[in-house]
Amino acid sequence: MSASDIRLWHTLSFRDADAMIAWLAAVGFTEHATHRDQKDPSVVVHAEWLWPGGGGIMFGSRRPDAAVDNVGTSAAYLVTDEPDAVFDRAVAAGGTVLRPMVDQEYGGRGGSVADPEGNHWSVGDYQPE
Repeated sequence: MSASDIRLWHTLSFRDADAMIAWLAAVGFTEHATHRDQKDPSVVVHAEWLWPGGGGIMFGSRRPDAAVDNVGTSAAYLVTDEPDAVFDRAVAAGGTVLRPMVDQEYGGRGGSVADPEGNHWSVGDYQPE
């Protein structure tokens, strides 16, 4: 799947984009594009990272002129064939368990973690139809 095939992009903003880039990579996201401020390379102006099962996120550093400023308030659901492994990687990379991995009554297995900035990430193998 290429980036042009993806029709839904979740958007986030981060206080420390470089720390969150490390966390996203540890969880399993892959970089598609990361654009930095030429005057201050620690500032991510716009980034696009892909989830291996499809979909993606766009994010940037918290800035006064940013279109989105939702630091620590976002929530997303990551669908994966290996929810326990992704959950464990998220926690090992600094995530906090919000809801442990369990078999869900509606099907599938899932759990939730907060990333180091407080965003809520649910991880599971349940694929809505």
